[in-house]
Amino acid sequence: MTRDKRTELNWHGRQFQPGTVLVVDDHMPSRQAMADILQQAGHRVETCSSAAEAINALNRCDFDVLVTDLNMPGMSGLDLVRHVEKQQLRTRPIMVTAYATVSSAVEAIRHGAFDYIEKPFDANQLERLVAEAVHHSKLVLANRMTKSEVPTIQTVTLVGSSRTMTELRQRIAQVATTSETVLIYGESGTGKELVARAIHSQSDRASGPFVSVNCPALSAHLMESELFGHEKGAFTGADSDRIGRFEMADHGSLLLDEITEIEPPLQAKLLRVLQEKAFERVGASRTLQVDVRVLATTNRDLEKEIAEGRFRQDLYYRLAVLPIWVPPLRDRKEDIPELIAHFQRQCEQRLARPVPELDHSALSLLMEHDWPGNVRELENLITRICVLTTETRVNADQIRKWLPASISRPKFENIPVGISIQEMERYLIEATLERFGGHREKTAKALGIGVRTLTEKLRQYGYAPREKRFSRAG
Repeated sequence: MTRDKRTELNWHGRQFQPGTVLVVDDHMPSRQAMADILQQAGHRVETCSSAAEAINALNRCDFDVLVTDLNMPGMSGLDLVRHVEKQQLRTRPIMVTAYATVSSAVEAIRHGAFDYIEKPFDANQLERLVAEAVHHSKLVLANRMTKSEVPTIQTVTLVGSSRTMTELRQRIAQVATTSETVLIYGESGTGKELVARAIHSQSDRASGPFVSVNCPALSAHLMESELFGHEKGAFTGADSDRIGRFEMADHGSLLLDEITEIEPPLQAKLLRVLQEKAFERVGASRTLQVDVRVLATTNRDLEKEIAEGRFRQDLYYRLAVLPIWVPPLRDRKEDIPELIAHFQRQCEQRLARPVPELDHSALSLLMEHDWPGNVRELENLITRICVLTTETRVNADQIRKWLPASISRPKFENIPVGISIQEMERYLIEATLERFGGHREKTAKALGIGVRTLTEKLRQYGYAPREKRFSRAG
């Protein structure tokens, strides 16, 4: 929405807020004319040429109002209104038709249409009707919020009672009350997006949208359109106007997940948005302004990225106003039992059946593991156990095969100072063999050597060819 336009619409002394409007018409001149009228009135507008395309847009964005033609090839405007009703969207449909009959108007309103308007109509008629529909849509949203029909983001759960997690929750509570930009950093799988959702849910923007952009999944060309939107004809394949993620997140929060994946040219445009809250859609000259809080995550060393010229230093300073570090799971292993119980409950609900318990040996094994994939790795393992295990109780031997032993960190505290390299090599080989129950092929793979090399080493240590038990040197 442009700030040089009216921030409120006034009809006969009554004021209305502008909103987000989806215009659907297979006739391009009519579609563009309606979009122009509504954009001039201050609304944010996206257009579609078919009902099928509109359904995709409705799945992607929460619109206040849907303005749709009745007669279109394939799925009709009335079918689209029925879809809005079936999905229980708060979007208020307005039917536009040159073929208005009492039956079609009644049918549309019976299925939840706010009203209908007959072609030809003047700009004032359309502006008034859309303004009233936006007002009604926002009342519906407010009513849902008072009835606690709120998105699941309101119940974000950060599992763990460790001191580290307690401090993290305290930091989240501190930054949530502000509108400053937050940079959330930590290793992959630690739960950075969950932290971002927790910040949003505890802020005064919690009733607004939370929009996420997975930066690594988009090319540089698509990224600009995804963030800022585009005008029809801006590039090949831009068949209609599109609202970008910044507009979708107006009065809410925008998460830029793994922000270091954004190319340097686009970083400059992003810096301007953070500084001025203003941007242009791709292919447009009209400046739009939004009220968005930006949250960003990264698993990279940003100082190194800056030094090597891959990330702008000024953008880093703008993002890192409030930095939050999310600890790796190996630094809060005391939370593992709580996390296991949490993931087991989730699996039990999804599978609608009891899930296996972990015996003491299994829990000890998971407590010893270093979790290079962090909480995500633990969640995946518990899910695998719950789905693939038929027993009511599982032990360490049953789940050991699913743990990547080659990247677990060895414990060196019991190795005496001054041990030779040859003795250290023997210690490592024997410890790995013991870890794999004497399985030589798995041991060789974990150590990064050939089976023949391993066999020769064992022969030198005096082990029999079929020996299964190994005592560590030292």
